[in-house]
Amino acid sequence: MYKSILVPVDLAEADLAAPAIAAAESFATASDGTVRLVYVRSLVPITYMEFVPADFDAGQQNEAEQQLAEIAAKVKLPSERVSAKVLVGSVHGEVLAEADASGADLIVIGSHEPGMLAYVIGSNASTIVRRAKCSVLVVR
Repeated sequence: MYKSILVPVDLAEADLAAPAIAAAESFATASDGTVRLVYVRSLVPITYMEFVPADFDAGQQNEAEQQLAEIAAKVKLPSERVSAKVLVGSVHGEVLAEADASGADLIVIGSHEPGMLAYVIGSNASTIVRRAKCSVLVVR
């Protein structure tokens, strides 16, 4: 079955990840696998850096790590089988790179009805589904 499961989480819509995390828990329980939660922060454009405090980026990273750790602590698996990581970059690019680097054999993504913008430029979930080297489960 699936031994290494990756679950992208959007901290701005953390409740959207709940069904995905529940599905990942089920798969991990059945196969004695692990769950890795990831959140991808956006890069702050260099042109804005002069307008934010010097420690802005570090503060954003720390806050994201704390929020993701709180979500990870609620996963119903032994703590040694749950991990969390905050990445920086494009969502689909970082999720796919993390899946490759961690040896994930399943990515579980929470999704909602796409808006018009997603139809025009594509969503992160659809890009991950198209480009992932491992299985992907999209949970609504």
